[in-house]
Amino acid sequence: MKFLDANVLVYAYVKPKRNLTEEEKKIKKKAKEIVGRVNKGERVFTTLIHLSEVANILEKTAPIAALSKFLTGILGMDNVKVIDVSREDYLAAADVAPTQGIGINDALALIKMREAGLSEIYSFDKHFDVIDGIVSSE
Repeated sequence: MKFLDANVLVYAYVKPKRNLTEEEKKIKKKAKEIVGRVNKGERVFTTLIHLSEVANILEKTAPIAALSKFLTGILGMDNVKVIDVSREDYLAAADVAPTQGIGINDALALIKMREAGLSEIYSFDKHFDVIDGIVSSE
């Protein structure tokens, strides 16, 4: 099982308002491929915070009905394990973030991955490539 970072879902679902660069087009294509594998049953793991991150971005670009359908769909998938996050988890992420040089939500992903014994993440954040024990997949 791999952790599914918010940016994969954002790249897959957000409809850009400008022309994408060639690199952005490649990332969007890879994101859609990952989402396709998840839709076909590949097991992934994420947190409610990461889904909230996606919802906040999609809210600005998609109709609320589409966002609602997306959230109920992903939350209803048996192969997508969505973990709740406690206050203590977020405080721990705030402590880990500066030591790893990453954002709070990425630190949260790291903490939750380690708790679950996972070492692979679907993410386009390059800093995961340099965190010891973590393999970024695309």
